[in-house]
Amino acid sequence: MSDPLLRYRDEFPILATSTYLVSNSLGAMPRTVPERLAEYARQWATLGVRAWAQGWWEMPVSVGDEIAPLIGAGAGEVAMVPNVSVGQAQVLSALDYGNGRDTIVMTALDFPSVRYVYDELAARLGARIVVVPSDDGIGVSEERLMEAIDERTRLVAISHVLFRSAYVLDVARIGAHTHAMGALLSLDAYHSVGVLPVDVYALGADFLTGGVLKWLCGGPGGCFLWVRPEVGATVAPALTGWQAHRHPFAFEPEMDYADAAWRWLGGTPVIPALFAATEGPRILRAVGIDAVRAKSVRQTSRLIELADARGYPVTAPRDPARRGGTVAFDVPHAREVALALLASDVIVDYRPGAGIRVAPHFYTSDDELEAVVGLIDDILAHERWRRYADTVHVVT
Repeated sequence: MSDPLLRYRDEFPILATSTYLVSNSLGAMPRTVPERLAEYARQWATLGVRAWAQGWWEMPVSVGDEIAPLIGAGAGEVAMVPNVSVGQAQVLSALDYGNGRDTIVMTALDFPSVRYVYDELAARLGARIVVVPSDDGIGVSEERLMEAIDERTRLVAISHVLFRSAYVLDVARIGAHTHAMGALLSLDAYHSVGVLPVDVYALGADFLTGGVLKWLCGGPGGCFLWVRPEVGATVAPALTGWQAHRHPFAFEPEMDYADAAWRWLGGTPVIPALFAATEGPRILRAVGIDAVRAKSVRQTSRLIELADARGYPVTAPRDPARRGGTVAFDVPHAREVALALLASDVIVDYRPGAGIRVAPHFYTSDDELEAVVGLIDDILAHERWRRYADTVHVVT
């Protein structure tokens, strides 16, 4: 079958030497990134401090404009932040938790780093957290989740796609109920933006965080925060910095928050990461997210077929509409098998309780899917996993 998306493979150098199936953890680097980083170095070398006045200062918002079309946002609405933990902490710090609105609703399958932020900060801000459990470790009952959202709820802070299982929540339905109860919705979209369509307005999000690290192929340090404009005009984060000031170079002792995305910036931005962050999103926009999603559904369905044929337990939703871009299946000696795959330049990762996670992207060929499962068969048949039984190496 002809696959028009494979024409983009040459944009990613690692694909020439490795079978790269870990874009759910770190997307492949675009070939243009070294030149972008060299451009940063040239500017620093030749302009010095003058570089701030020639584009550096605006980069947290101008780079956000590169992300905005991929989440259905407008120009000037997306702020780049160092990581999602910081972005979620800004959201948490922007709200009050008095007048009977003291509850934050989360799920047991949200990413731990986000949970850490909420668990550590909520009580200090006078809020309590209600965590909705999972019955199977794959999904979360939306009925149970919505039952937890009531008149005491101030914020619902959940993931769009659950990181361990790639389960896709019906965020639009949850968001409508959240707003009906007078609460706000904060969405962690790290595992959805870049592999399935995202529209912040259609989803009913009030806040959205994500990053270019994974499906957007933009590298570490490039995360983003979107705030619904009418919400952002009424709140401001206590976790802030001088870039968020309306007149930062006046060096006034009191904070006077700027408008729109600028309101959500912090201290001095991480400029090198922002230079690298734009290249992947530009390619994704050229590919088209609908085409990316269609291919992802087809290839993850094939992975499930291959796992089922061998009797491997699958930790992923069977319904394609509920499945993100990753399929995990738990083969015997999965940790050691994953290490053997890595040694063969087949790049996957392993998670306890889920197994080997395989994450094809738009640049993955169908042959690579067949090859990785065939190699797993070979590793097991010849017991090549045994050489890794005593290693302490952690598969990231």
